[in-house]
Amino acid sequence: MNKMPITADGLGRLQSELKHLKTVERPSIIRAIAEARQHGDISENAEYHAARERQSFVEGRVAELEDKISRAEVIDLKKLSGGVIKFGAKVTLSDEDNGEENKYQIVGQEEADIARGLLSITSPLARALIGKKVGDNVEVSTPRGTKAYEIIKVSFK
Repeated sequence: MNKMPITADGLGRLQSELKHLKTVERPSIIRAIAEARQHGDISENAEYHAARERQSFVEGRVAELEDKISRAEVIDLKKLSGGVIKFGAKVTLSDEDNGEENKYQIVGQEEADIARGLLSITSPLARALIGKKVGDNVEVSTPRGTKAYEIIKVSFK
């Protein structure tokens, strides 16, 4: 079983979603299925089939979340420090083409959200950044071509 690095916040979000699915979604689906059965022949009952399809989706997601939570290896970001980029680092980059600055935190794959600045450790940019420090330059292949960045700041707070 492969361990999956994750922050405490990321694990909390997964646990919260799992709790919601088990305590809110499951009972709601059970009620919808029971109500649809009362309408008669279920072989031609669209409400019944929709509820069963939703149930299948929710149960699949519950199994997926339980697997991810069981494999989670929580990395305590409070214990991390230094100037070398690793999991949990908050990094400020300067795009060498236009000088635009971007801020990212390197997190686990399951909690990545580029719109919020959370960069997956498995992404090409994060892989290029790991082991680098302030002042280093990195090049990353993207679908639009190679992008070059300069590392401006690294922190773990």
